[in-house]
Formats: sequence, C-alpha cells, structure tokens
Amino acid sequence: MLPFLPEHLRKLADECPKPLYLVGGSVRDALLGDPAGADADFDLASPMSEEELLSAAERCGFSVKSVYRSTGTVKLEDADGTGYEYTRFRSDRYVRGMHAPAEILFTDDIGKDAVRRDFCANAVYFDVRRGEYLDPLGGIGDIRRKTLRTVAPASKVFGEDGLRLMRLARIAAQIGFEPDGECLAGASEHAALILDIVPERIFAELSLLLHADEKHRIFFAPYHGLCILRDTGVLEKILPELALGAGMDQRPQFHKYDVLEHSLRCAGYSVPEVRFAALLHDVGKPFCRLRDGNYYAHPAEGARIARGIMARLKAPKKLTEETVRLVALHMRDYNLEMKEGKVRRELVESYPLLPKLFALKQADYTACRDDLSPAPGVVKWQAVLGKMRAEGVPFTLADLAANGNDLLAAGVPPQDVGAALRGLLLFCSQDGSRNQKEKLLKHIGNRHG
Repeated sequence: MLPFLPEHLRKLADECPKPLYLVGGSVRDALLGDPAGADADFDLASPMSEEELLSAAERCGFSVKSVYRSTGTVKLEDADGTGYEYTRFRSDRYVRGMHAPAEILFTDDIGKDAVRRDFCANAVYFDVRRGEYLDPLGGIGDIRRKTLRTVAPASKVFGEDGLRLMRLARIAAQIGFEPDGECLAGASEHAALILDIVPERIFAELSLLLHADEKHRIFFAPYHGLCILRDTGVLEKILPELALGAGMDQRPQFHKYDVLEHSLRCAGYSVPEVRFAALLHDVGKPFCRLRDGNYYAHPAEGARIARGIMARLKAPKKLTEETVRLVALHMRDYNLEMKEGKVRRELVESYPLLPKLFALKQADYTACRDDLSPAPGVVKWQAVLGKMRAEGVPFTLADLAANGNDLLAAGVPPQDVGAALRGLLLFCSQDGSRNQKEKLLKHIGNRHG
C-alpha cells in the first residue's frame, strides 16, 4: 500500500464494484520516493461508469464537485478536503494539434486508456484496493531511468495535442527527467502546434515551468525546462522576442553567454518571486541590437516589449505591472557610478519592489558568469539602505511626520497634495532628520509660498 494513500480513498475503492486506480503524477512521484501530501489532488481511473463511481462516493461521504459525462470525468472531494479527479477508461481521437479530443470512446481496456496519455512515466496505475501496480507500457522502468518516453510514436502524441509540447518541458523540469531522442524529435517536428493553444493555457504551463523547482526542490529546474522549449523550437513560437537573442554576443569581460542563454540562466538562478522578470529582463536587447547596433536602450525597450508579451499571454495585471517595472529598473547603477544622493532617491521611489529588485539584480549578476558571490550593485544599495533606515528616513507616506491634512492647512492646493507628499519623501531621502513636521511644512512653504 502506498504510504501517502488517504484513508477515504481506500474506503472508496472498497465500495467500488470495479477496480479503482491511481494514475499519473501521484503514482510516478511515489515511485520516485517523493509521494504527494494529503492535500494534493489525485487522478483516478477505472472502467466504471460515472454513475457507479458516484453511487460509491455517496456511500463514502464524498462531495461531488462536478460531473462531465461527455468525457467520463467526475471531480470529488473527501471529508478532509482532499481533491480527486476521476476519468473513466477511454480512448481519444484528436483533430491535429487541438487540445480537446474530437471523439471519446469508453473502454474496459487499461492498455487503451494508457496509450491516450502523454508519457509512459505517467501511465503507471496503482490498484488502490489490492495495493498493486499495473504497468502496461513499461513506465516504471522509465521512472527508474528518469526518462520521458511517449506512450505512442512521438510524432503522433505531439501531433494530437499541442499543449503536450509545454507539458514535456514542464514535467521534465519538475521531476528532473530527460526526454529521449524520439520524444525531442517529435516535439520539434510539431513545435508550430503550440500556436493552436489558447494563451491562457500556455501561460499556465509556463508559470508551472518557471516554478518547477518548488515541486521536488531540484536546483536550476526552470533552466532545464526552458532549454527543452528552446531546443524543440517551442520557445521561438511563444516568445519570439526572447528567442532572437540566440547567438547575440555580449561584452566578454562581463558575460560568458549570449543574450538568450544568459536570460535562461537568469531565470534558473532567480528566486521564484521574480521568475518572469528574470526571464524577460534582457528581452529588449535583441530589438536594440537590430535597431541601434547596441544594447544601450534595452531596459526601457525591454519594459515595453515585456508588457506586450505579458498581455499576449493574458498574464494577471499585478504580475504584468511588477514584471514591467522590474525589467525597466534592473540596470540601475549597473556600473556603480551613481552618487549616493541619487541612490537614496531611487531606493525611496522603488521601495515596495526593493526585495524583488535586489533578487533580480543578484540573479542577473550570477547568470553573467555563474558567479554566486554577492552582486556588487546589490551590496552597495543595501549598504545605503541600511544607513537610511538608521537615520529614520521615511519610505512610505504613512512614515512621514506630516500628512495630507497638514499640507492642506499649509495652503497646498488639493490637486497638488499627492505630488507634494511624494516630494517630501524624496526630500527626506537625503537626511532622515528632515522628517519632522515643522521642517516638512517649512520646506513645503518654501516651495508653495
């Protein structure tokens, strides 16, 4: 019996008139020695009809979340809140490249169900009642070898469903597997089919890939997945602006890699909170190189291009705005020549984003030459930030000793109050002792008198 198996699931299996199987990632990960927790979702399969499963689930106290009879799918939740997705044994027929099957045929044959999946490592079944594995396609051997092999000829598998192109890279990154040669060749052959997939699905898979290290704590996992997207030609379909950086050289005294390789490594070295910004931080370089012959304007152009990419992927607004801002800021004081007064202003203006900006700058520095030492620019800015905090410099409007009402009373026009408060923050950035109500109002009086 699998050690992580929820007790409610065992009871459900005992109530079912036919064998109930776990299949997919939960079984694969258990065989890897890293079983899912009790709060994970589990994929279930069986030759049972939806009605047979629903009857057993009702007797065991499960909640039914949804039923899709056309696909034989039932979503359940047990009394502890653990989710399950059941799909009846079936075989699928696809229209080339489309994610949803064009025709579904239900079956009692586990072998036919297995070959409708994507990779053999995901087609190992665990009989919940009997505590036994069924391995119709040799997936256990693939798991032991850490190999991704398609359940049918790779050309057929990727030709059926364009989303599998993203799943290949994402799953390989999450579990540290290598696709076999046929798998990579099949994905490369059908790379253009990713354009048939709606942007929301591409964004969801790309997000999972960029956070692939969080599943099994595999260092550099996002880089591994991004390299598969690059090598199969999928990256140039979904992020052509970024892929243009392949082969574009950079100043060798600072950079060991070309623009694209550096960008992929930056995503690999970055913390999860800034992965999109890390991937896109230099997306303006290819554009600038082709237009200007240099990279000087790449932060501003990169921010513009990143906004377009995130809009195209239908990314959430908050993530988009944060990514654009970080791309625009990532080169600030790159040569360490910015005077302290200017650094202080920058720190106040960017204060809400500072932890993420520092993380991006560190990843950018590390990705230049695989240097894990502290980034000099981050060290410098953090030292200035420490001095400012010791002085009591205010970083937010709530920290100011004067508020909007004080400024109105001092004669500042209502439409100017917001700008005046932000001006006071910058005034105090140079000297924390200025954050006294009398000094602030005197400063405002001098400017608005």
